[in-house]
Amino acid sequence: MSNLIAIAYPDLATAEDVLATLSRLQTEQSIELEDAVVVTRDQGGKVKLHQTAKLGAAGATGGALWGGLIGLLFLAPLVGMAIGAAAGGAAGAMADVGVDDKFLKALGAKLEPGSAALIVLVHRSTPDKVLPEISRFGGEVIQSSLSDESEAQLKATLAAREVAKV
Repeated sequence: MSNLIAIAYPDLATAEDVLATLSRLQTEQSIELEDAVVVTRDQGGKVKLHQTAKLGAAGATGGALWGGLIGLLFLAPLVGMAIGAAAGGAAGAMADVGVDDKFLKALGAKLEPGSAALIVLVHRSTPDKVLPEISRFGGEVIQSSLSDESEAQLKATLAAREVAKV
C-alpha cells in the first residue's frame, strides 16, 4: 500500500530541490515513488500543478513494443510499431494516474500565496536513508496517510531543521 505525503515549502525552488533529492534517492533504491507533484499558489491565488510523470512517453514505449510484436505476426513490424507507439502515446497522455488532480488543487488553495507543496505517493522507502536527506530542506507536513508514529517522526525530523536554522 502506498502512502500520500504532502509537505509545504516557502517557495517553488525548495520544493523542486526536494523533488530532485527524492529522484536521486529513487535511483539509489532508497525510495520508490508512484507519483510526485509540485503544487504552487502564486501571489494572485492561482494554483498550478507541476506534474512529473511522463505518461505519454511510457505509453508510446509500451505501444511500440506491443505493436512491433503484433506486426511480426503480419510481417510488418515497423508499421505495427509506429501504430502501437501512436496509440500508446495517446492513451498515456490521456490517462490520469497517481494523486487526483482535484485533491491537488484543493490542497494548493490552502497554501500561502507564493509558496509551494510537494505531494508524493510513496510505494516503499527506507526512512533512515531518506529522512536525513530531506531534513535539510525543512518544511511542514500538511497532509499524510502515514501511521501516527511515522508522521510524528517525519514532523520531528523536519522541525529539527527549522530549529537549527533559527
